[in-house]
Amino acid sequence: MALFIEKPLAFVWKDFIHEASYKLAFFMQVFGILITTVTFFYLSKLLGDVGTSYLKPYGGDYFSFVLIGVAFFNYLKVSMDGLSASIREGQMVGTLEALLVTQTEIPAIILSSSLYSFIFASFKVAVFLILGAFFFGVDMGNANIAGALLILLLTIISFSSIGIISASFVMVLKKGNPVNWLFTNASGILGGLYYPVSVLPKWLQKLSAVLPVTYSLEGMRLALLKGSSLSALLPNIAALTAFSAIMLPLSVLVFGYAVKRAKIDGTLTQY
Repeated sequence: MALFIEKPLAFVWKDFIHEASYKLAFFMQVFGILITTVTFFYLSKLLGDVGTSYLKPYGGDYFSFVLIGVAFFNYLKVSMDGLSASIREGQMVGTLEALLVTQTEIPAIILSSSLYSFIFASFKVAVFLILGAFFFGVDMGNANIAGALLILLLTIISFSSIGIISASFVMVLKKGNPVNWLFTNASGILGGLYYPVSVLPKWLQKLSAVLPVTYSLEGMRLALLKGSSLSALLPNIAALTAFSAIMLPLSVLVFGYAVKRAKIDGTLTQY
């Protein structure tokens, strides 16, 4: 058990030391959150009551709607980019092959490699929500925290499944990652990031129904802005649970196959 905990902590510490050496980049990211928040706040003022009927299920306020979307979309970006970037860096500096010949199991490598990224993403989400609640008047006084945490857990698992498959392409192809490009763009357009899914044509709404981000963002908005009960959140919880149960084991198998393929081809150290 101690070894199971020590390895992820070692990965987190390594990544923290690396990121801490770039202090300006850290402050620029935090400042970027403020700029994004201010931009959408005044954009919401410009829009006024336009589209209120579409926003009514989430409280009717566009700024609150988009703030939750932009904040929690960070988890999707980390899922798609975090492990892939770690694999790519390991290929370029020569640490990937050394790591894969150790006794560290592939699931442990997958979890540990992106753990710091998820921790930092959670920090950024917290900054978004604190700014929104304390400086821009977003009302989360009736938030269902337990429901939001459950949605968050399922969000991380489901998004990570796609991220693992994305990293598998990096393992084999080195450059060019169609999964990352396709899934990130489709999620941004169809998943309700900047506007409710209900504004889309019916045939696009059907496509959005197969994306986990759709249920994640809707569930988060209902839990944090409306304080919806677990029973009201059940459709989103069920969809994310089903997606996680199917895609997580499948993604680990795909990653294992990619590692095996790269070993057979002798391309682990190529980049």
